[in-house]
Amino acid sequence: MSKPPKPVGKTPKTVPLPTKQQVLDFIRDQPGPIGKRELARAFNLRGADRLALKSLLKELEIEGAVGRGRRRRLAPPGALPEVAVVEITGTDSDGELVARPLAWEEKERPPRILMAPMRRGDVLVGMGDRVLARLHRIRDDSYEGRAIRVIGAAKARVLGQFQAMADGSGRIRPVSRKEKADYMVPRGETGGAAEGDLVLADLLPGRFYGLRQATVRERLGAMSGAGAVSLVAIHTNDIPFTFPDDALAQARTATAAALDQRTDLRDLPLVTIDGEDARDFDDAVWAEADTDPANPGGWRCVVAIADVSWYVRPGDALDREAYKRGNSVYFPDRVVPMLPEELSNGWCSLKPDEDRPCLAVRFRLSADGTKLDHVFVRGLMRSAARLTYTRVQTARDGNPDPDIAPLVAPVLTPLYGAWKALETARKRRGVLDLDLPERRVILDENGQIVSIVPRARFDSHRLIEDFMIQANVCAAEELERRRQPCMYRVHDTPSPEKLDSLRDFLHSLELPLARGQVLKPEHFNRILAKVKDGPNETLVNEVILRSQAQAVYAPDNIGHFGLGLARYAHFTSPIRRYADLLVHRGLVTGLGLGAGGLPADAGAGFTEAGEHISGTERRAAAAEREAIDRYVSAFLAGQVGATFAARISGVTRFALFVTLAETGADGIVPAGTLPDDYYIHDEARHALVGKRTRRSFQLGQPLEVVLREADPVRGSLLFHPAETAGRPPRPRPAGRPSGRGGERSRRRR
Repeated sequence: MSKPPKPVGKTPKTVPLPTKQQVLDFIRDQPGPIGKRELARAFNLRGADRLALKSLLKELEIEGAVGRGRRRRLAPPGALPEVAVVEITGTDSDGELVARPLAWEEKERPPRILMAPMRRGDVLVGMGDRVLARLHRIRDDSYEGRAIRVIGAAKARVLGQFQAMADGSGRIRPVSRKEKADYMVPRGETGGAAEGDLVLADLLPGRFYGLRQATVRERLGAMSGAGAVSLVAIHTNDIPFTFPDDALAQARTATAAALDQRTDLRDLPLVTIDGEDARDFDDAVWAEADTDPANPGGWRCVVAIADVSWYVRPGDALDREAYKRGNSVYFPDRVVPMLPEELSNGWCSLKPDEDRPCLAVRFRLSADGTKLDHVFVRGLMRSAARLTYTRVQTARDGNPDPDIAPLVAPVLTPLYGAWKALETARKRRGVLDLDLPERRVILDENGQIVSIVPRARFDSHRLIEDFMIQANVCAAEELERRRQPCMYRVHDTPSPEKLDSLRDFLHSLELPLARGQVLKPEHFNRILAKVKDGPNETLVNEVILRSQAQAVYAPDNIGHFGLGLARYAHFTSPIRRYADLLVHRGLVTGLGLGAGGLPADAGAGFTEAGEHISGTERRAAAAEREAIDRYVSAFLAGQVGATFAARISGVTRFALFVTLAETGADGIVPAGTLPDDYYIHDEARHALVGKRTRRSFQLGQPLEVVLREADPVRGSLLFHPAETAGRPPRPRPAGRPSGRGGERSRRRR
C-alpha cells in the first residue's frame, strides 16, 4: 500500500514579529550579551521575519535602548562584556568579595560585581587585585564574576577603626562604604592599637568566626582626632602624600630665578585674588584702558602665572612625583600638594613684595570682549597685593578696608572694566550656566568642625574665572600656531542616549528641547532661565548636569562644549595641575623662551598622560567629596532624631538620596521607609511612584526628613521621611530578592 502524497505548496505557519518591548525584555533576561541569531531562534523567526528583526534591532540601537558589545552582540545600555578586567574593591555583609569594572567611565554608578565563592582549583584573589573575570549578569545592575587570572596583585590592606576586645584581640571596622564586614585581629597582632584608633592593617589568611583576619601595621591616631577625616580620604583613595627623598632634596636646593633674559614686569601692579583659605598663589592679574584710538572702550590685560617649568624639569625627581600625583588635593584641614612646600608655598607662590619668575600673557580686548591679539613672555614679577574674593567684592560694593582702599581706583576699577567686556563675550558665546550650590566646612584651631556654610559666589570669583579662561584660550591658540603638542581640556557634547532621556524628562515639565539641531549651551541656558527662581529650578539644574559628558585631558582637540570654545587648555595653575605644567613647557619650547621646555618626543606620550591625569583628577574629587561627607556626619552625629528640611537629590529603585537645605549634607532614605505603598522606579521622570496611590517622590522635590543614623567612620547619613519616622521599615514584597541571599537564589535558578 503506497503512502499518501505529501501536500505541495503548503504555506508555513506564520509567527508574529515580537514587539520592541518583548525584545528588550528578552535581552535583559539573558545572563550576557546575545547575538541576532539567538534572538531569531528564540522567537522562531525565519526568512523575511529575520530582516524585520534586523530593522527593529537597528531602531533600538539608534534609540539607545540596546548596545553592541564584542562581536556586535546585544545587551542593555551600559552592560558589561562577558569577559572584563575588574578590581576587587571590598566585601559585602557576608564577607564575600565585591568588584567594579576597571574601564568604567560613566558618571553613573557602575554595576555591582559579586565575585563567586571559591571552588577547588579556582584562582585565589583578594582585595586590591585586578582580575580578568568572566561575568554573568544576575540583573540589570548586578553581575556574578569568576576569576580567570590575576593581572595585577595588590597588597591586601584595610583602613579602619579599631575596637578592643576583652581577651586582647580586636576588631577593625573598615572606613570604606564598599566593605560591609568587619575584620578580626588575633591576639598579638593588634600593634598596640587602642580603642577608637584609626589603623592600617594587612590581611591574614583564614577566617575567625566567619570574619577575615588582619594584623595592625600602623596606628594613625584617634578616629575622633583632628586630621583623621582627611587621613581616611587619603588612604582609601591611594593618594600619595609623602614625597621621596630625592624630590624633597631637589626642592630644598631651589633658589630665586634671575632676571637674565626675562621680561621685567615688576613695575606692573599685578595682584592675586584667591579664597581666604588659599594656600598657594599661582595667578596674578592686571588691566588698564587701552589708549589706542583704533580700540575705543577696549582694554589691555596681563595674566601672570608662576613659572613652575623653571623649577620642575622633564624627567627629574620633582617631575616624576608631580606626574604620579597629577594634581593637588584639597581638604578642609590640609592640602596634599602636587609639589613640595618649598615650591608650592615658596618659590612658585606669587607672594606680595617678592620677586617671582612667571610665564605671562598680554592680551587686548575690544569693548565687547573680543580678543584682538595676545603675546606670551617669560618674566619676573612682584605681586602688589594678596587679595581675597570677599575683600575685593566688599571694596567693589563701596566699603573697602584701609589696606585695599589705595588699590581701588588704579587696580580694581580697571580689572572690573575689562571683566565686563569678558562677561559680554561669555554671554555672546553661550557658556553653560548651571547654578548648583557648594558647601564649605569651617574648622576651629583644633581641627574640629564648627559649621557648614554655603560657599559664597561673588562677581570677584567670576572676574578671576573669566580672566583665567581667556588666558587658557590664548595658550591653546599659541600652541596650535607653534605646532607644539597641546594637552587640551576637552568637554564633549552630551551623548544621544542622555539627551533622549533628558528630553523625555523635560517634556514631562512642558520644557521642550528640540531635536535635529546642533546643540549648544545656550539651548540649555534658555531652559534654565525659564525655571529660574521657580519650584523646579534645582531639579532642572541637577538633571541637566547629569546629562553632560565629563571634561577630560587629551591631546586630540574636540573643543569644550560647556564653555562654548573651539580650543581650550589649562595654563593657569601649574602649581596644582600637571596638565598646566605640560602646557607651560610647550609654550617655552614653541616660543624659544629658554630652559625647561618639552623634550622633542614628548607628544608621543600625551595620550597616556591625558588618561592618567584625568584619572588622578577623578581620584582627587572623590577623596575631597568623601572627606566632606565624613566631616558632615561627625557634625550631625549629635542630632539623631532631629527633623530637617531637605530636597531629593537622587532617585534609584531602592532609595532616595536627599540633600539638607541648611548644611548641604547628603544622605539616603530607603524606599522601605516611604509612606505605605510599593514604589516603582520611573527612570524617565527621576521618581519613585507608588503603585497603588500613584504618589510620587521626584528629583528636586522638597522633603522633611528625620535623621536616624550618622556614621562618621564611613561618612554616611540615614534618614526616614518625617511622616513615617516612627514606623519600622516595610518588608519587601514576598518573592522579591533582597540583599545577597536573594541574588544567590536567583543565581541558582
